Amino acid sequence: MRIALVLGVSSGGVGNHVRSLARGLVERGHRVVVAGPPETGERFGFTAAGAAFAPVGIGAVPHPGRDLAALLRLGGPLAGADAVHAHGVRAGALSGLATRTPLAVTLHNAPPEATGPRALVFPVLERIVARRAETVLGVSGDLVRRMRERGARDARPAVVAAPPMPPPRRTRAEVRAALGVPEGRPLLLVVARLAAQKGLDVLLDAVPAIADRGPRPVVAVAGDGPLRGALAARAAERDLPVLLLGHRTDVADLLAAADLFVLPSRWEGPSLVVMEALRAGLPVVATRVGGIPDLYSGTALLVAPGDPAALAAAVGSVLDDAALAGRLRAAAARAAVILPTEDDVLDQVTGLYRELARR
Repeated sequence: MRIALVLGVSSGGVGNHVRSLARGLVERGHRVVVAGPPETGERFGFTAAGAAFAPVGIGAVPHPGRDLAALLRLGGPLAGADAVHAHGVRAGALSGLATRTPLAVTLHNAPPEATGPRALVFPVLERIVARRAETVLGVSGDLVRRMRERGARDARPAVVAAPPMPPPRRTRAEVRAALGVPEGRPLLLVVARLAAQKGLDVLLDAVPAIADRGPRPVVAVAGDGPLRGALAARAAERDLPVLLLGHRTDVADLLAAADLFVLPSRWEGPSLVVMEALRAGLPVVATRVGGIPDLYSGTALLVAPGDPAALAAAVGSVLDDAALAGRLRAAAARAAVILPTEDDVLDQVTGLYRELARR
């Protein structure tokens, strides 16, 4: 089949997911074209995965002029496709308006917080997707329910998997030495974009209670984003044992060096980084939001979002109770065996594309 994949601006999970899809579809013999912003194409290397790439400026926020230009440009790469698979509500709405080719849309994120005119735009885009897409996939149960309420005739859970991670290149001792964290001092790892959705301000509020034990734990945050300056200033002002590591390409090394993985997000889909942490055998403390409880109830220790005291208590219980930490490590090992794989994702989408092509 000839498959068109469409996405907007991405710096992380959505782009990685589309690249994984493109590579897997090409390996299974399909012809793939990816349409998206030039900077997203450069970041994720879709052509290196075997797909053609068509630059289309689908921005992060609505803009009448740019959206009209994107709508006009989409017609070319979508022409002749057997199925179009858009990722995100904006890419889905524009694709639905640009072509009559059978359309699937995967929603990866919760609605953005907005005020004024932008607060009115997102529900309109959702309704366009609900009416135009033959199938809507949601990465969490709340997104599936939301699109059914918007009128989607076929809304289902999406299968999403973290691509296999390469093995660590350095030993645990080498990584900890480079971070300045001696063995015996607990190392808590967060991998997240430094943005409001990830709840890192809540984590900083929890750190004093977490650190009030000996040996004093260290919290390492791998990732970059718009809140880096504010978070760094806040951590320095309060003299918190927090390392902001910036963008990292050695996440496998960091996971192998850590004692506990923490994700304090206000909303998440299935969270690929939690999958990676579980595959690394780490105990996980995360918030009970979005797709997290769908996949990780009974495996990770889950707390309410936006509650520093609850987060600190959960982290502290793992640090202070070796038996609990051991049970969570055992649960991680069991989960790693049954978590979805990239082949599971490809099986779902290729079956869906065949359905669309027959309609």
